[in-house]
Amino acid sequence: MKYSVWSYYLREFSPEEQIGHYLDCGFQYAELSDEDGFILLDRGAGARVGAELKKYADDRGFSYPQGHLWLRANITADDYMDTADKLKNWLDMYEALDIRAAVLHTGRNPDISPEETDARRVKVLTELTDYIKGTDITICLENLTNDLDHSGPLLDLIDRVGSDHLGVCLDTGHLNLRPGESQYDFIKNCGSRLKALHIADNEGQTDQHMMPYGRGRVNWKDVIRGLKEVGYDGLFNLEIPGEATAPMEIKLAKLRYVKEICAYMTGEIEK
Repeated sequence: MKYSVWSYYLREFSPEEQIGHYLDCGFQYAELSDEDGFILLDRGAGARVGAELKKYADDRGFSYPQGHLWLRANITADDYMDTADKLKNWLDMYEALDIRAAVLHTGRNPDISPEETDARRVKVLTELTDYIKGTDITICLENLTNDLDHSGPLLDLIDRVGSDHLGVCLDTGHLNLRPGESQYDFIKNCGSRLKALHIADNEGQTDQHMMPYGRGRVNWKDVIRGLKEVGYDGLFNLEIPGEATAPMEIKLAKLRYVKEICAYMTGEIEK
């Protein structure tokens, strides 16, 4: 399995500078964070800045198979079609970077009915999936702590849109905060539609974004068993900002350590 880390873990560096540090710590892949996405888009049009970073990464043997689209995008807000247009620029950047799994938060609008919420989500997702037809991008809807907290509502929404360019991103930390579905059941229910991961742990009260095997409560045996049974072949990606408040020497040591954790979890080192 390919191990990666959410790129903004090394927020002290530019996207280009991050690459050398990730490689030094044994990582050839990262999920491009929304923070780094905004840094890139401040430089110019998505397609151009994506192509420039891809060339820089390719020359060093590094890549971004997964990326997080605009984190605070809300496709149910009153300006939802304007949000859709802005997301297209992100998708242009991701196509240029050869990002295959584009993670999206759909958001929620408390001022409109559930029916209107659903209608806006379907309309924007249809617009975006039509836009990326002919590409290898899958927009991966992330389980949050709102009405899209479990596999059932996510898969229902995907079915209503009816596009092969939609999939699911499992955030293990989010699911740990929402009783009613185990990690294993979520993974099995999604099956081949599971295209991205946010691996993170917490104690079950707040989204602490910790590395596995600390004081968190995620059942990692269930996670790995499910991933192997469904044949998941995307990134094994850690989203662990809760580990990032440390001196740089410690942050880099944590990266080297967490790569060993990944290898242990996925069976690449003997237990």
